[in-house]
Amino acid sequence: VTSVFITGAVFTSCSSPEKKVENAETGVLEANQDLDQANAEYLADVETYRKETAEKIAANNQSIAEFNARIENEKKEAKADYKKKIAELEQKNTDMQKRMDDYKVDGKDKWETFKAEFSHDMDQLGDAFKGLTVKNVK
Repeated sequence: VTSVFITGAVFTSCSSPEKKVENAETGVLEANQDLDQANAEYLADVETYRKETAEKIAANNQSIAEFNARIENEKKEAKADYKKKIAELEQKNTDMQKRMDDYKVDGKDKWETFKAEFSHDMDQLGDAFKGLTVKNVK
């Protein structure tokens, strides 16, 4: 019985290192595939978010143009006040565009942090645009 056990152990131990190497190689390949897929998803997320942001910034620019056209008939004092507020929003909008353009793809964790902060700032800018246009409605 012990000789059968020893013989079995010898045969399994001989194939075991080969099997371990094969399993390790398979594991590395799968890990690389998972990493490649995660990286592709991350890059796709960055690209999608850039497009969405560009659309929002373009919509803000359109709102600025429309608002400028609407205030042409305002009194001089009100018009100057609106122009000042519009200039501030336009600058913030331009700054947001530059911030997005300047973002360098630098890892998923940094991207998630950037995206959260940027989304918050874009939401605030959107609210500022809404607040300005609501005040002008008569």
